[in-house]
Amino acid sequence: MGAMTPTRPQVRRWRQYLADERAEAAVYRDLAARRTGEERDILLALADAERRHEQHWLDLLGDDVGKPVRGDVRTRMLGWLARRFGSVFVLALAQRAEARSEYDDDEDATPQMAADERIHEEVVRGLAARGRNRMSGTFRAAVFGANDGLVSNLALVLGIGASGASPATVLLTGLSGLLAGALSMGAGEYVSVRSQRELLEASRPGPAAGAALPHLDVDANELALVYRARGMEADEAQARAVHVLGSLEGRTPQTALGVPAGADQAVPDVDEHEAVGSAMGAAMASFCFFASGALIPVLPYLLGAEGTVAVAWAAGLVGIALLGTGAVVGLLSGTSPAKRALRQLAIGYGAAAATYLLGLAFGGSV
Repeated sequence: MGAMTPTRPQVRRWRQYLADERAEAAVYRDLAARRTGEERDILLALADAERRHEQHWLDLLGDDVGKPVRGDVRTRMLGWLARRFGSVFVLALAQRAEARSEYDDDEDATPQMAADERIHEEVVRGLAARGRNRMSGTFRAAVFGANDGLVSNLALVLGIGASGASPATVLLTGLSGLLAGALSMGAGEYVSVRSQRELLEASRPGPAAGAALPHLDVDANELALVYRARGMEADEAQARAVHVLGSLEGRTPQTALGVPAGADQAVPDVDEHEAVGSAMGAAMASFCFFASGALIPVLPYLLGAEGTVAVAWAAGLVGIALLGTGAVVGLLSGTSPAKRALRQLAIGYGAAAATYLLGLAFGGSV
């Protein structure tokens, strides 16, 4: 008995799957073209896996393959971004795309294909994590600075405006808040990041200890105490120390001493300094983004708006900006951009509403 003829809905669905697999493979190839070394090899391997899935749908379709169908809108947009940027933002979007796979619930997809998609999500998550770690310090300062500028200056402007102050007074207050806040944020980020880097540096093995390694008594082996101090159990620390002292040839003493607890795990190390970011980079990002965020609620007053019109415009512009910053955070964290955007909006508007009501209360009492 021959194979059953597929239904028209099945054919349509298979063609769409085929188009999506081709589009996803192209995304990974485009991302690979902008990278070198291990990351490039990983992305090309993902593209090869998508081609295996593509062949599955080609086999099922047979003569019904028809004309090429375009991938869904999200995949096409992802491909456009991959060809032009190839940044961590694109990897974060690719991670979410892999998480949306429908193969788990489709009887025409094999269990291996469904499992592949789940693993692909984790592979892309790992690649995206590298980019997140490289930009985490400066990105944190930028997001924090922008949101603080938006919310604090909107609250300041609305509070002063609601008290009945003149538009000129509101404008001067907003500009003063912009400058004072941006300087404070920049200085605070510099001190914070600089201090954190100094704390991390203080935890690294000293050069004198590294130079002493070749001269340690193998029988006493006090190197084991170093590993125990860094969190290893006694037996594990002793075994590690014996191994390190026995394999010093071809390794620098400092590298040998710096092997952290858990280094045998199949997880790449992250440079703590890289994850924290540079103090000057964080300070500049915080200053610039705070200033840009704080400028938005002042814009209506700069353009001559007054009263309720100025308040409405300021609140509306800040709301759009809060949605944008929330969505970006959601994309980079691999979570729902919509939820993060609405969370940012609710927090920002809540703070601004409180100061606005306070301004109304004070304005009515004077």
